[in-house]
Amino acid sequence: MAEMKDVILQYVIGEYVDEDDEQDVGYDTPLISSGLVDSFSMVSLKVFLEKKYSIKLPDDEATPEAFDTVTSICRLVKKHQG
Repeated sequence: MAEMKDVILQYVIGEYVDEDDEQDVGYDTPLISSGLVDSFSMVSLKVFLEKKYSIKLPDDEATPEAFDTVTSICRLVKKHQG
């Protein structure tokens, strides 16, 4: 799970975080509730996860709560890896 957390964290930092804020983002940093990731960005993150991990995330489970931290995203991905 540590490797998955690192991959997802690096994606989030690379796509959504300004260089000035980079060191402040970790596994449990609020992404959605802090406004770092918006609803449009959440869709692109979902697409990234589905392609990267060869899974299908149901729309009803791809909630702001499930996508709010790297840790919660990893739990969701693990759940759908079978």
